[in-house]
Amino acid sequence: MELATQQYIRALAASAGCGRRAAVRHVRLSIAPVQIRGFAVSAVRERSKVVATAHEALEGIPSDITLLSGGFGLSGVPDTLIDALKDYPDVKGITAVSNNAGTANSGLSKLLVSGQIKKMIASYIGGNKVFESLYLTGKIELELTPQGNLAERCRAAGAGVPAFFTPAGVNTWVEEGKLPTRYNAEGQVVETSKPRETRIYNGRKFLLEESIFGDVAFIKAYKVDTQGNCHFRMAARNFNSAMGRAAKLTIVEAENIVEPGEIDPEDVHLPGLYVHRVVQSQAPKNIEILTVSEPAGDVPAAALDPNSGAGRRDRIVRRAAKEFTDGCVANLGIGMPTLAPKFVPDDVHVVLQSENGILGMGPYPVRGQEDPDLINAGKETVTVLPGASFFGSEESFGMIRAGKINLTILGAMQVSRYGDLANWALPGMVKGMGGAMDLVANPAQTRVVIVMDLVDKKGRPKILEECTFPLTGARCVSRIITDQAVFDVDFETGLTLIEVAEGLSAEDIRPKVAAPFTVSPTLATF
Repeated sequence: MELATQQYIRALAASAGCGRRAAVRHVRLSIAPVQIRGFAVSAVRERSKVVATAHEALEGIPSDITLLSGGFGLSGVPDTLIDALKDYPDVKGITAVSNNAGTANSGLSKLLVSGQIKKMIASYIGGNKVFESLYLTGKIELELTPQGNLAERCRAAGAGVPAFFTPAGVNTWVEEGKLPTRYNAEGQVVETSKPRETRIYNGRKFLLEESIFGDVAFIKAYKVDTQGNCHFRMAARNFNSAMGRAAKLTIVEAENIVEPGEIDPEDVHLPGLYVHRVVQSQAPKNIEILTVSEPAGDVPAAALDPNSGAGRRDRIVRRAAKEFTDGCVANLGIGMPTLAPKFVPDDVHVVLQSENGILGMGPYPVRGQEDPDLINAGKETVTVLPGASFFGSEESFGMIRAGKINLTILGAMQVSRYGDLANWALPGMVKGMGGAMDLVANPAQTRVVIVMDLVDKKGRPKILEECTFPLTGARCVSRIITDQAVFDVDFETGLTLIEVAEGLSAEDIRPKVAAPFTVSPTLATF
């Protein structure tokens, strides 16, 4: 019997004036066995779900489970529980589900290093060299999933829905079953994903995605009462809320454990109904990418060498800022797109959305005011503006798929003549698609603008007749902004050159584009 249960029995016997046997009989009526892979794990249904230690919280967890682990970057990651599971090396064969695996020394990477994880289901590898090395040498299997699909697969499971149709991933390797799931020791692909079933609704193609039902969920919350009601702070909600609903056994590590009633019912983001065990968090809260606003101000455009990387980037970003219209809601990809808002005129009001759960995102914080629970999709520290709101990743991608976002600005490796986009993988180098496939899945309602250099570092065109890299989306890009030219894209008729950089002509651009294009009769300069 768990220590917390024993403590509760003693307290119950003392307060009720009954014997231990009567108290035990009462508690047994409040314990429901949870079947996980054939193992019965007790889920205490008593007045308090709090256990004394993380190791006690893991009592009875078997091998070969599907483990859902919340967090985004280092925000909201249940490191206390992950650290404790590392102390049980016999619990292995784990299929771990998480947006990513943290960094080389934090998050699920610890269980990758210990050899307890056999398979990851995630949206990207990112810069995690441990994760990447194990994947590319065949030591683990990886099921790459668009970030919005991953969130919805967990949300749907929590709602008892076994599968659903989504537009994210249509006409890509996701649909075609070409995602590498396993490599051999020599770095050769030996297994790929399964092709998706498709269906047409209202003239659009959708893919069938199966929900992810977890055996165990590790989640982290800012405030949890002893009955398991959870309150998440700022952007740390991310995947935690959806994953907490989708498992047979949900264990919460809480930064603050409080008594029932200390969380206002309106502030309960995850009801205690879904939670089985609660433990005090012991892990420090870290920031992966500390980004702050420097007081020095912007460098005047005229002071930058137009041929330098900084000069080209400045030209692109300043031009991209003109894409914002007053009142629009925009999502910005990592890198150059995040720089565009600082060039928006003061009389143009833009609402910025970040797919990890922020609407109304502000600039980078002043040094010393950064918050580990307030990061953007690039895992950089940010602020929020008056009127902002926070929500889970499942709702964030719901508003993206539904076309509630007016504009998304993304980087690219290649764009085709008819607006196909490739921006997540190179041949032999697969990092993961993150949320990009979701962001371009509804081009009829969300305008997709690409920012990139016109040619790559070797001088090769990045605008092509057809993309040679794996697609992020087909016929989804409306405008391409480069350091030398701006193109409009029509999904049926192709490219139109509408602007050139000052000092250039249409004829200067033609040799640098590997696709035919027409020239606007009102060709302008920028």
